[in-house]
Amino acid sequence: MTERDTVPGRGTVPGRVTIREEQVLERIERARSRKARLREDAITLAHGSGGKATHTLIEAVFREAFDNPHLDRLDDSAHLTVNGTRLAFTTDSYVVSPLFFPGGDIGDLAVNGTVNDLAVSGATPLHLSAGFILEEGFPVADLRRITESMSRAAEAAGVDIVTGDTKVVERGKADGCYINTAGVGLAHAAGAEVRPGDAVLVTGPIGEHGVTIMLARGELDIEADLASDTAPLNCLLAEVRDACPGTVRRMRDATRGGVATVLNELASDAGAAVVVDESAVPVRPAVRGACELLGIDPMYVACEGRAVIVVAPEAADAALAALRRHPLGADAAVIGHVRDDPPGLVLLKTVFGGTRIVDLLVGDPLPRIC
Repeated sequence: MTERDTVPGRGTVPGRVTIREEQVLERIERARSRKARLREDAITLAHGSGGKATHTLIEAVFREAFDNPHLDRLDDSAHLTVNGTRLAFTTDSYVVSPLFFPGGDIGDLAVNGTVNDLAVSGATPLHLSAGFILEEGFPVADLRRITESMSRAAEAAGVDIVTGDTKVVERGKADGCYINTAGVGLAHAAGAEVRPGDAVLVTGPIGEHGVTIMLARGELDIEADLASDTAPLNCLLAEVRDACPGTVRRMRDATRGGVATVLNELASDAGAAVVVDESAVPVRPAVRGACELLGIDPMYVACEGRAVIVVAPEAADAALAALRRHPLGADAAVIGHVRDDPPGLVLLKTVFGGTRIVDLLVGDPLPRIC
């Protein structure tokens, strides 16, 4: 195959890019640059997966309808200035099935998820709301169990649940209990642009929440000693910011679509490449084994207590040390770096010595995980 030399260390294969690979990259770039167009006439589960279908739905429907500078950033939280005070504001809804699972339940998941959306945006979470949609016939004992779990999670995260709402729908019109939470916090640093040379870290082993939920449904004859990683990350991430002042570029929690989706969003926003070393990505053996049996890549499996952090290259060691000093970051790792080319793509250096593109999934192999 005809090849041309490139700058060493750049391209889909370090040191060289084939003509065919270049053509593929050009086709990907053209496809990504097209205006989003929703082709379906009805919403599918894929639209809630966090992958390509979700991005298309957001761009073609919600962003088009609600266009404004705050929304256009598409961050985990919006940063607003009210009477000179910088605030962060976010909202999320939780429809996980089953409601109770090893390591947590829909209640602490709702609190932790909203706290983390504020924390990764560089804010100190303060107050949450809680809206409940309950199905007629839902056991009061289960509702008490959920609210008690939320109370414990809020106390652990240092936030208060200060307002809420309750709706009850007819039997069969919901799945027991859905929860919406919104959160407000004091905004600090909004982060900086990701740039070539930056280091990419993950705060701990990936994929535990998604695999735990799948196994908890009892649809598969697979047993594994696993629990969800759901946890509040605000204290952990504050320690990283304190240890690396002015050098934390971006932070994202790796929920729907997993680490792969977060990295694709970062690469697209920066117009740069993210190159990941597969052997450096922490994955517990039980998660890896379950994923192999299910035919799923752990990179796409949701976490609920893990964040991806991008820092300046000179801050990588300090960030890693700060993470590992905290119990939630004991297994943190540097998993890759940002490069110039190919712009907007995530490349994975496999354990077999090759390199492959890690693209956004269209749908999600594990629906209803949060």
